[in-house]
Amino acid sequence: QVKLVESGGGLVQAGGFLRLSCAFSGRTFSDYAMGWFRQAPGKEREFVAGISTTRGRTRYSDSVTGRFTILRDNAKNTVALQMDDLKPEDAAVYYCGARATSDGGAIYYRTTSYANWGRGTQVTVSS
Repeated sequence: QVKLVESGGGLVQAGGFLRLSCAFSGRTFSDYAMGWFRQAPGKEREFVAGISTTRGRTRYSDSVTGRFTILRDNAKNTVALQMDDLKPEDAAVYYCGARATSDGGAIYYRTTSYANWGRGTQVTVSS
């Protein structure tokens, strides 16, 4: 079965940066579209960024476009989220999701599209 482990969260000042990483194991990584989501206290889990399996397509939420970058390394079975110019409203627990697909260009932005999740990593942004 798929196992996802996030890392890289922490406390950063507004305007700073963090790089989150998600390690994938248990299945063939290149068969899975990947996504980053976040959940702040009292709010629903929301889509942040997604990346397709092999065609390199990416998609971002409006709130992070231009500041965040999602990258995957199919040789290392990892997906990263580079977060620049962080804002206090970016503070949340960030989760990595994996969705099996045969469509090399597909990106999934609904939480219900993902069957596999990590436990999350906390990101705190001080103003």
